[in-house]
Amino acid sequence: MPAISFQSVSKNYPSPRGPKGATFAALDGVNFNIEEGEFFGLLGPNGAGKTTLISILAGLTRASAGKVAVLGSDVQVDYAQARKKLGVVPQELVFDPFFNVREALRIQSGYFGIKNNDDWIDELLDSLGLADKANANMRQLSGGMKRRVLVAQALVHKPPVIVLDEPTAGVDVELRQTLWQFIAKLNKQGHTVLLTTHYLEEAEALCGRIAMLKAGRVVALERTSELLKAASSHVLRLKLDGELPAALAAKARVTGRFVQFPTHNAEEIESYLSAIRQAGLIAEDVEISKADLEDVFLAVMGQQA
Repeated sequence: MPAISFQSVSKNYPSPRGPKGATFAALDGVNFNIEEGEFFGLLGPNGAGKTTLISILAGLTRASAGKVAVLGSDVQVDYAQARKKLGVVPQELVFDPFFNVREALRIQSGYFGIKNNDDWIDELLDSLGLADKANANMRQLSGGMKRRVLVAQALVHKPPVIVLDEPTAGVDVELRQTLWQFIAKLNKQGHTVLLTTHYLEEAEALCGRIAMLKAGRVVALERTSELLKAASSHVLRLKLDGELPAALAAKARVTGRFVQFPTHNAEEIESYLSAIRQAGLIAEDVEISKADLEDVFLAVMGQQA
């Protein structure tokens, strides 16, 4: 039995620009399963449909067509059972300003009929670096600390399936490390994890399998290792001061002074460096390395365009 099953899931919204009655598809026939114990990544550009898919999974939005199930429980027909099996960390910082951290976690436990679980609450607080904030009012916490509380709230009922929707957006490096160590530990204990993130290095390091969405459709679905194998075998990375000629810029990925070219052999590398010299530019910090998930992501999105 899959931990999460998406079966031909579609979601249509009224089109704000089309004629009356027109719709646009936020999701269009999304179809894949996530097996128990997987650490699964869901990637895509803004507007690809990731958050819509998670909202349907969490029962916050109703699909226009298709079925979604959590460990066999349909999220619409058997909502209560599906929700008990699921812990969702949302993108938005949503909190109740009238309670301290420990009270917020006890109240969240009560929603699932759980009492006297202070030992698990203490473990969550300690694992997420919140032990010294247990009695602090939620209003007094920084954005990063509020994010930690959201993670604790999602885990307080010990769900077998954990959904993390951009959990490290806008948080410091320390929290990212703390969170991933704890989530990786839960995954090793058998919890299924579904992660959406724009930090592709996180997805590459953590996720065993990845689906990529674009315009509401799955455009890639494969093990992370296989996606990386399918990419260009190597990339040439360097720093430049100055603007690349148009012919070179069309082949490059430019981030500030950092420039990157896909390469397959030594002849291509030399041709790039020669063209850079002929343009009167000086290459610094030249290195050749294997393609990463960001290279794969951009290639897949470019092909689908």
